[in-house]
Amino acid sequence: MKAMMVVGTTSHAGKSLITTAICRILSRRGWRVAPFKGQNMALNAYVTNSGGEIGHAQAVQAWAAGIMPTVEMNPILLKPQGDMTSQVIMKGKSVGRVGASEYYEQYFESGWQAIEDSFTRLAEDYDMLVCEGAGSPAEINLKHRDLTNMRVAKRLNAPTMLVVDIDRGGAFAHVVGTLELLDPDERALIRGVIINKFRGQRSILQPGIDWLQERTGLPVVGVIPWLDQAFPAEDSLSLMDTRSPNTTSDINIAVLRLPRISNFTDFDPLEAEPSVSIKYISPKTSLGHPDALIIPGSKTTIPDLLVLHKTGMAEEIQNYVAAGGTVLGICGGYQMLGKILADPEGIEGQEGRYKGIGLLPLKTVIAGQKIARQRTVTSNYPQEGLPITGYEIHQGRSRLMEEATGVDALFDDANLGVVDESRSVWGTYLHGLFDNGPWRRAWLNRLRQQRGLKSLPTGVANYREQREVLLDSLADAVEPHLNLTPFLPPE
Repeated sequence: MKAMMVVGTTSHAGKSLITTAICRILSRRGWRVAPFKGQNMALNAYVTNSGGEIGHAQAVQAWAAGIMPTVEMNPILLKPQGDMTSQVIMKGKSVGRVGASEYYEQYFESGWQAIEDSFTRLAEDYDMLVCEGAGSPAEINLKHRDLTNMRVAKRLNAPTMLVVDIDRGGAFAHVVGTLELLDPDERALIRGVIINKFRGQRSILQPGIDWLQERTGLPVVGVIPWLDQAFPAEDSLSLMDTRSPNTTSDINIAVLRLPRISNFTDFDPLEAEPSVSIKYISPKTSLGHPDALIIPGSKTTIPDLLVLHKTGMAEEIQNYVAAGGTVLGICGGYQMLGKILADPEGIEGQEGRYKGIGLLPLKTVIAGQKIARQRTVTSNYPQEGLPITGYEIHQGRSRLMEEATGVDALFDDANLGVVDESRSVWGTYLHGLFDNGPWRRAWLNRLRQQRGLKSLPTGVANYREQREVLLDSLADAVEPHLNLTPFLPPE
């Protein structure tokens, strides 16, 4: 099986974006191409058609390649839990929770076998893998147990490109230092360097390129300009770099940046709405007076809920709703909006019962078995009869309390979410809800009506069609600046 590898000098160098662009470029050239990342550490997850979890970035890369995401594209997913442990997802299923040292003792061999099995399966359907590394391939204290960088490149004999983020400064030192720390057989696979996120004039950069090429003997195969396209990143590091809020927007939506926030890719469709401004706020700051507040998913709901109580944000949310504000909770955020959260087995830490924010008459019990599946349902609110697709990833089981009144089911499956009778508090287990264009617009129009604004058309395409345009735009922006010839077999 043919393959190429994308590694970076640092985390956040742009590996995921470059891999995504290459998948679309090669797909448009007629290759049967698939993305691959042996081991990913991320809190943004996607559920495949088979009900398996993979990193959301690999799902986007699969869509860029024009194919459906499968668990073989990311056989190992580690989901950090904030207490120096991670949940281990292997071949799409949760297999345990361990600390870093125990992980490599317990899962290294089985992890590499999962990677080998994935190669075998992918080779049956595709003739090119575009493999993405993680972090840096030159972490000398970790290389002996690395499952996703040069071990993969060597296994596939994959020509490898090294991506460096020049916007951070120190790019030439990063490249030279990385190459110096690679073993000779690893260094031999590096066929070129990509300088990413370049904002300046190429003529000013050229002397540095000439020096780098002479020093390393490697060609600079790409100088990629700074791109403004918004694509999901691997982890919450990207939230520190989110675009400035749209000051000309009609509607301002705040998203709580929980300590263990997960699946914030749910809000990409809102980011793409020109009339909407999204602002991430810390629980330690004032909520202010947004048109709506979203409490997102969390990898560990109860510890994040305790942060909201400790900082006073929980009470501030209660006061915000009492003053007429709108709150939407998704997954962990939905659970927090209830009255009680119980963790009888201590799955999220210390066992016990905890007080929720108390805006919905729900009781949630954290259970050992995770629910991960795609869903197709029909909406009841804010507009009846809309077809909705999305996916569930959660370990809590929520139910209405016996004395519950004044709430209605959001969908024809009442277990997926409710809304209170004032239509101020909304909650759902459904990730990807805003991908559904008509539902998203109907919900936004409720906010617009409260502001006395004209409603937006609801007969719009779902976000996946916008995503296709973005993916084509990404490939169009990258392809003129990237020479893939050193990484492709001779014609």
